[in-house]
Amino acid sequence: MPAERDEEHLLKVGYTYLIEFYDLEVFPHYCKSFISEKGPRRTEERDGTVWNIFPSGYFPGESTGEQLEFALKYEGVNLQVLAFLFEKVDPDEICEFVKKKPSGKYTRKIWFLYEFLTEKKLPLEDLKAVRYVDLLEEETYYTADRVSSKRHRVYNNLPGNKEFCPLVRKTNLLNNFEAEGLDRRCKSLLKEYPEPMLRRALSYFYTKETKSSFDIEHSKPDQKRSIRFIELLKLAGQKDFCNRDSLIELQKTVIEPRFAGDDYRMTQNYVGESIGRYQEIVHFIPPSPDDLPDLMEGLLRTCKRILSSEIHPVVSAAVVSFGFVFLHPFEDGNGRVHRFLIHHVLGQTGFTPRGVIFPVSATMLKNLDRYDETLELFSKPLLHFVEYTLDEEKRITAQGNHANYYRYIDMTLFTEYLFATILDTIDSEMEAELEYLRNYDRARFVIREIVDMPDRLLDVFITISLQNRGKLSGKKRKSIFSMLTDEEIEKMENCMQKIFGYKNA
Repeated sequence: MPAERDEEHLLKVGYTYLIEFYDLEVFPHYCKSFISEKGPRRTEERDGTVWNIFPSGYFPGESTGEQLEFALKYEGVNLQVLAFLFEKVDPDEICEFVKKKPSGKYTRKIWFLYEFLTEKKLPLEDLKAVRYVDLLEEETYYTADRVSSKRHRVYNNLPGNKEFCPLVRKTNLLNNFEAEGLDRRCKSLLKEYPEPMLRRALSYFYTKETKSSFDIEHSKPDQKRSIRFIELLKLAGQKDFCNRDSLIELQKTVIEPRFAGDDYRMTQNYVGESIGRYQEIVHFIPPSPDDLPDLMEGLLRTCKRILSSEIHPVVSAAVVSFGFVFLHPFEDGNGRVHRFLIHHVLGQTGFTPRGVIFPVSATMLKNLDRYDETLELFSKPLLHFVEYTLDEEKRITAQGNHANYYRYIDMTLFTEYLFATILDTIDSEMEAELEYLRNYDRARFVIREIVDMPDRLLDVFITISLQNRGKLSGKKRKSIFSMLTDEEIEKMENCMQKIFGYKNA
């Protein structure tokens, strides 16, 4: 299987070569590797993809096993590529490659991954007296607790299982986010404010998270549903929601009861929008309902595995919440449950202080385009592989939505997004609300020194003047505050402008 050079005389190797040679329909790997006749080893970025260019001495050989060894050594683990590859490659070829050097570090990884992903046992004897190696390099990936595979002498530290196993790479950005210590940052912020003010702020955060999560879906819940959702948010870190029954009950809370189901969906669904009487744009096609039970069971098992490991809470929250929304197990309510699961994981891990919530949905709503673009990092490439038809009643029939696309997702970019969202939520949404309450209380105190008016009128004055940069309109002045003198109004307005930072109002 001779490798071919491209127009720049670069020889494709590793995953890039295997994908092309075996004509694999897979998501692009985050990097591409090439052999160059000239120049040193180097890394470039082209169109958002990392290009690793190696001198000719790095050429691994032309066999599938040699190319796989190169991929694992220099490009990491891509379970989706490997799962599709192992469906096509001759198992005898893998077996013969392993026999040549059965104790080799990357040979054993290939052997383990073949049997893990295919659930087929190669005709090879178990290894004896060889030092164990980690399947995933801990410096490169977020890993779960080790499970020994005695047959291969490999520590399986994958965060998931055969049915559902996203991976997250330790990028420089994620390392920087970890160093920020967002949990400590939140606790430090909360310490700056008195307890009564915090209680008011937290009540607002729960309400804002609820409203924002529903607003993202263009849904207007009635008061009863909103109150129930707030109650569940308060339990997010205390109750186990990573099980089938709890997810179904949660879905029944977030959508109109008449349209809630008693199980995962039994039909193919999609996310789209109508652009005319007979036209529909399809943005995302979830997995087949036939694949859904195994995928969901895999997700729930993965949730329990990562929560029992020392994986960073935000990484865990990204894996579980985005994994859920890409499986889309319900006809409706998936987005709201997806965002709820962020709070569930952060609460379960103790990342969020008890009784506190990060109103991440408010941050997502504020920059909805960024949120949509993040979701499209998965949904758009997926559409290249899926064919579908819609009937007159907008029921969809889909082909090509292979379960492996949803099982083995690189969650790195989604994790980076969630870190950034939480940081923005702490620094903007939470700090701004707490500072607003502090200024509000200060304004109440100062204005009461000017005029000792009833609480209701005092709050009305502050609320109305804030809508006009600290000034009271002439109309409101006459209709509500006619009992006040011009001098009192002027002093009160000056107070508002000074405390809330309005200039030249």
